Amino acid sequence: MESAELLDLWRSALYTMALVASPFLIVGLFVGLFISLLQAATQMQENILSLVPKLLSVGLVMLVAGSWLMSELTGFAIKSIGSIVKIGQGGGL
Repeated sequence: MESAELLDLWRSALYTMALVASPFLIVGLFVGLFISLLQAATQMQENILSLVPKLLSVGLVMLVAGSWLMSELTGFAIKSIGSIVKIGQGGGL
């Protein structure tokens, strides 16, 4: 396997990781920001008030986009396994 193919596999891994993680991070960020503003306005500083809505929103993202995220991960796994087979047939790096 040439270094260009290895770098392409690495780039693909980073892209897939960012693609799969971004919906959870974005939703968690906005829900956390909203809850923080709400807590600041009401002066209620209870930790559980920020944890429960974040957990529920991440669960909702999993419910809505779970099949798409799983298809992205499956596609990456198939591509990676194909590259591993290519390494095995080519005799290594």
